[in-house]
Amino acid sequence: MKYSSVIECGMLRSRRRFLKETAALGAAAGLTTALGVGQALAHHPLTFGLTPVFLDSDIQLMSDMTNYFSAQVNHVVTPVKRRTYQEITSLLLSGGLNAAWICGFPYVQYRERIKLLAVPLYQGAPLYQSYLIVNEDSSAQTVADLRGTSHAFSDPNSNSGYLVTFHQLFEMKESPSSFFSDTMFTYSHRNVIRAVSSGLTQSGSVDGYVWDVMAKNQPELVAGTRVIRKSEPMGFPPIACNADLSDDVMVEDIAEALIGMSSDPLGQKILSALHLDGFVRADPSLYDGIADKYREVKDFL
Repeated sequence: MKYSSVIECGMLRSRRRFLKETAALGAAAGLTTALGVGQALAHHPLTFGLTPVFLDSDIQLMSDMTNYFSAQVNHVVTPVKRRTYQEITSLLLSGGLNAAWICGFPYVQYRERIKLLAVPLYQGAPLYQSYLIVNEDSSAQTVADLRGTSHAFSDPNSNSGYLVTFHQLFEMKESPSSFFSDTMFTYSHRNVIRAVSSGLTQSGSVDGYVWDVMAKNQPELVAGTRVIRKSEPMGFPPIACNADLSDDVMVEDIAEALIGMSSDPLGQKILSALHLDGFVRADPSLYDGIADKYREVKDFL
């Protein structure tokens, strides 16, 4: 089947099943937390977590990132990739990772236990948007036009790929289940675009940064979609660490390596591949807009 690879990525997994699985994961992570973050990392190399928001799984890019960070911190740094935000967040909270590129939504959920290390600069600012996209053949112009159609979300813990649209529907006194005829989680922003472009769903919620970069890198795929709504600018998905490790020298070295990336030849190569301008320090208030949305709808998620 033409789109079997998309389906094989688990696009049809329900939110209920997802929550059951991640609850079990969280319970296991709790055992590690009880042992202490320091103990959990004592016998492991420095680990840097990545999720599917990471635009390119190219072997060369991954190698460049590993070489860059390992050289900057003078310690072996191992990238750790997981399919969902929940998996990476659980590892971060339990001490299984030294640092991770997470989403603003998990950050505001656990901001007392997570510390910001650095935030990417995209088009000159530490901001991005959520896009609501439709198939190019759709006549829809607003979210209201999507009532009774199918919709793709990226991840239940994604700000741009779930929370923003959930909040918009909440303001309309609707929910995804009451408004859309069918919904699915793709666990990848790229797969949201693929789902909408292929006609597997009629609309989707996607990270605007990912959509913009794919428009440059894979224009033939993004050409099958159209943006009908852009959210207000919000804090870009940050690099963060467990708050208990915030004073760790090597964790701080990771932050310094991120900040200095734009001044290093290999760092510049990585930034070019990611279509980013660099990394900067940021205040937690950058994510207040996301926190406000979460506070309003958290009892209904």
